[in-house]
Amino acid sequence: MTSSRSDSKVSIKALVKGLVMLGVLALSVYLIRYAGLGDALDTKWIDAHVRSRGIIGVLTYVGLASFFSAIGFPRQIICFMGGYAYGVALGSLLGSIGTGIGCALAFTYARLVGRSFIQNKFGARIQKVDNFLSRSPFNMALTIRFFPLGSNLISSLLAGVTSIPAMPFILGSAVGYLPQNIVFALFGSGVNVSSTSQMAVAVILFIASTLLGFKIYRKYRNQAEAVVE
Repeated sequence: MTSSRSDSKVSIKALVKGLVMLGVLALSVYLIRYAGLGDALDTKWIDAHVRSRGIIGVLTYVGLASFFSAIGFPRQIICFMGGYAYGVALGSLLGSIGTGIGCALAFTYARLVGRSFIQNKFGARIQKVDNFLSRSPFNMALTIRFFPLGSNLISSLLAGVTSIPAMPFILGSAVGYLPQNIVFALFGSGVNVSSTSQMAVAVILFIASTLLGFKIYRKYRNQAEAVVE
């Protein structure tokens, strides 16, 4: 009887945490739509609030990049705007910092809030993810990010509800983000300078990074399919 009550309390607690997790994500969508954040990665908004604001603009961009990345906004657009605002080098750096923080936020959020709920509902699937990532969290994260099949956010959330250590996964993700972050920062910076050669370099780098990602993916294909199917 006592065991039954204990199990019931655990289930209710897990359900509440799961609902809280979904509620926070829904609130994030609401803020984007109704609090004016939807225009935060528009070139005109970037011109007014980021490029002309010095260190405040830098902090604003990194903060928004972290927030948008954490809720699943395409990091390619985030880094495109970083390149538009700050050029290739600084734009890539700031975009990578922001998307890395976003990955850490999503991972930590899932671990603290949704872990018990997700494990109770999808135990077998999570075990597959756990087995895949625990082989080498850094290398596995690198594989997923180099050749991203599926949602960047879902990968971070799934990793957060496993038992793997946070730091290797987050660092592997941050390194794995770099090739495409640089590519899209190149595209973004090309908007300002109208450089055909710069756009061509961006296309070449994009193809090279995709091929590299595909090569890494093929090496770990059997394990990776457990995450992206």
